Amino acid sequence: MLQHIRIKNLALLEEVTLEFESGFTSVTGETGAGKSVLLGALGLLSGARTDKSMIRQGQDLLEVEAALYFAESQMIDRLLDNAGLPACEDGVLLLQRSVHRTKIPRIQINGQMATLAQLQALGESWIDFHGPGEPQKLFQEKRQLEMLDTYAGNTTAGLRFAEQYADWRSALREIEALETGERLDADELEFVRQQIKRIDAVEVSEESIEELERDYTRMSSAQELVGLANACAEGLIGEQSINDQLAAVLLRLEELVELDEGSQPLLERARSLQLELQDLGEEVGHLADDYDFDSEAIEAATERMSLWQELRRKYGGSVAAVLSKREELAQKIAIQGDLDGVLNQKRKAAAALEAELRKQALKLTTARKKAAKTLAQKAADLLQALGFKKARLEIQLIADSKLHEHGDSHCRFLFAPNAGQDLQPLNKIASSGETARVMLALKTVLAEADATPLLVFDEVDANVGGETAHAVGERMRQIADQRQVLCITHLAPVAAAAQTHYVVSKAVIDGRTESNIQRLAANDRIEEIARMLGGKVGAARKHAEELLG
Repeated sequence: MLQHIRIKNLALLEEVTLEFESGFTSVTGETGAGKSVLLGALGLLSGARTDKSMIRQGQDLLEVEAALYFAESQMIDRLLDNAGLPACEDGVLLLQRSVHRTKIPRIQINGQMATLAQLQALGESWIDFHGPGEPQKLFQEKRQLEMLDTYAGNTTAGLRFAEQYADWRSALREIEALETGERLDADELEFVRQQIKRIDAVEVSEESIEELERDYTRMSSAQELVGLANACAEGLIGEQSINDQLAAVLLRLEELVELDEGSQPLLERARSLQLELQDLGEEVGHLADDYDFDSEAIEAATERMSLWQELRRKYGGSVAAVLSKREELAQKIAIQGDLDGVLNQKRKAAAALEAELRKQALKLTTARKKAAKTLAQKAADLLQALGFKKARLEIQLIADSKLHEHGDSHCRFLFAPNAGQDLQPLNKIASSGETARVMLALKTVLAEADATPLLVFDEVDANVGGETAHAVGERMRQIADQRQVLCITHLAPVAAAAQTHYVVSKAVIDGRTESNIQRLAANDRIEEIARMLGGKVGAARKHAEELLG
């Protein structure tokens, strides 16, 4: 759940820190006061794209940060681990995002720099927005199927099916390419064989190429290496070398020992140093012999390096790319040698994939059939409380003749708002207000299956009023029994149903318009609910007290 959020220099808001509780929180305020600021902040933290126009005028830096607590953080920690980010500490996820007018934006997750894609991936797991445009998604059959699969518990199985379906389609395309492709003639086959021979001549492997590049570098600089080795050896043990100077020092040390026997260890160390210096000089001198490469060896290494550089330019620049190309060429020869056999093998593999897909599709469809009846019935029951006394909702499952990425079936939501009306697809019969209430009913039921901890509703209660508003408030509170709910609303009954209430206000301070968000105490809630109700002050206040009571 969302526990803490700090917003600085976002739109009209200078700075505010808010603490949230579990359950149902409402956000109210007059039109234009800036209620969307809170939505904008949550959007930024969940990975929404932004631009510098959101930065408060006169300021250079916009900052948003939040702390979220997960009683069981295994799923979040798994996402963080896959992204190479620090795990939650004591179940707390820390998010921070800043936007600067002249500098690059910055994102931090649990204190580590992160990308927008990583923030978006996390956002999908902890927050779900339902705004004014959300009900329109019900007109899309793809979205309807997603909602049904969520309730049916098909989400994981559906993702696995989609992956297997993609593999099957890829196999079919490969078979088609082999069936329609032209056979290679003798010259083309010989050309392919020669390319393989050229790759094999280089003996391509990570170790051999590393050794080749090292030897080639040494051979290319042989003359310079010999000169350097000889110069080093001469400086260590040649005439007027370090060794000669050390010999003179040894004579002085021997005289020192004659006068002071306690200096004997120093003399022994100097003699050891002289022996080590002699060995070092001789080894460096031998290097000059090692750098005297045979001309045939130089020519062989040069030819091999030249061929390797050609292959690298031609096939992708790395050992792995060249080896992959060799495998591709070898497979091409193998296929040409037994094209019918290869095709037969690939067809059998594709048929096995299809058979498994059909089994999985049957399981998905079976779960959908069972869930469709329950989801439709529960949503229809809620719709009665939301003002549709005779409404009917049905989820029609339709079998498909061919497999697709979602299985072998799709669904269609049918709705009849009034008695005596035939069931029709939602986009053909439902008004905006009706669609909003259908979506709310479905979301209430889906909260049983949806694991997203924070649900944000932006004016989902638009186009409703009267007793329906009371029902909407009750449904919001019902959802909040299982999820943290944040609802921006203009309806007093909905705001009154919340356990926590924030109000957004706007004022002109020193000639500048500023927004503010504050949590309301009990008495202040009465005043705010009364303002929302309008009418005579005394009557509105009494009504507000009744709603909150």
